[in-house]
Amino acid sequence: MYEFCFDRKEYFCYFCKLKNKELFVKKILILLILSTFFATGFAQEFRCGVNVNYQKLQSTTQQYETGDVKIFETMKRAVEDFVNNRKWTNLELEQVEKLDCSINIILSQRTSATDFAGQISIQLRRPVYNSNYTSGLFNYMEGSNDFHFSFNESQPLEFDPNAFYDNLSSTLAYYCYIMLGLYFDSYGPNGGEPFFEMARTITQTVGSSTALKGWKSSDSQKARYWFMENHTNPAYEALHSVYYYYYRMGLDMMTKDQPSARQNIIQALKYLQQVHKRRPNLLSVTQFLDVNMAEIVSIFTPAPPEEQKEVYTIIKEVSPINIVKFKDWNVK
Repeated sequence: MYEFCFDRKEYFCYFCKLKNKELFVKKILILLILSTFFATGFAQEFRCGVNVNYQKLQSTTQQYETGDVKIFETMKRAVEDFVNNRKWTNLELEQVEKLDCSINIILSQRTSATDFAGQISIQLRRPVYNSNYTSGLFNYMEGSNDFHFSFNESQPLEFDPNAFYDNLSSTLAYYCYIMLGLYFDSYGPNGGEPFFEMARTITQTVGSSTALKGWKSSDSQKARYWFMENHTNPAYEALHSVYYYYYRMGLDMMTKDQPSARQNIIQALKYLQQVHKRRPNLLSVTQFLDVNMAEIVSIFTPAPPEEQKEVYTIIKEVSPINIVKFKDWNVK
């Protein structure tokens, strides 16, 4: 199994590999499912800021009135409470260990008093050990009008991974587990696996319960299905190592040993290249580079030419569109 260890002196998590990985995942999944029934009023794993943007509704006649501002304020508070005060795992995190994220809901349609459509965007940030620097871990916006949901001010948001209550709570829960998966992948080898499995459970539950857009692979190339699939498909197992080598072995080591840290970041990019060879234009690969490309350029601009060449060669293969960002480097 895997034993979860936490070093509070250095504020990082990691997984110590033991014998039975499958048993660990099953135990964590059971604990995760049970934890959804015991949410408390205390702050839990997330420190999430929420914004509900209804400007597009103001410029239309879609049942918008000045007095309706109250429902958007209530929606904001309900989402914050759902994400921040729910117990998502069996772990007890200190305040400095909580996941720092933002959720932005952009409303573009209102078809009834309680039915809405629009987009949702998610941002997750990760502190870098022994520094004041914060690195992006996830920054994603769904396709236009892919997010349809109902919200009733008088009804609390409920969630059960094995039952479908509403699209708002299921979508929020899905992204919470995606964020937990990425976060713990960045601290330990395959550390996020049980959380990605929870995202898979949610995807399957919603897909079998409703025809709402955004969950099935056939809906679009940016459907929620794909992030879950990318991180649970054994063919892309190297994707988990991308996060571990880039963040824990790379960024977290920059203040201690920059040459070794840069080599580990190059190794992360090689794992990314490995995934790309399996399937070009994978959503999670594109998302990783969208978040980290500027940071990668900054890290390797003062690096030796041979390291720049390695980075350039990998990015040229994996994401040719980003080659322009190396214009100040003397590489071809």
